[in-house]
Amino acid sequence: METAVYFAVAIILAAGALGASLSISNLGSKLLETTARQPELAPALQTKFFIIAGLVEAIPIIGVGIAMLLIFL
Repeated sequence: METAVYFAVAIILAAGALGASLSISNLGSKLLETTARQPELAPALQTKFFIIAGLVEAIPIIGVGIAMLLIFL
């Protein structure tokens, strides 16, 4: 049964990292595309990009917390 917990932890960590990296790369490409179309919106878009990127990066961090909870409890 303990082996299943380790597999679950690996899946949680991999899915969180993969999802966050794909989301941030997609978000960055849309930021560059929109900035190229309308350069005057760049400062406002960049601020929103960093806020959303920080929120998306919280997902793998929460996944690490859940994984550690599963391993050590």
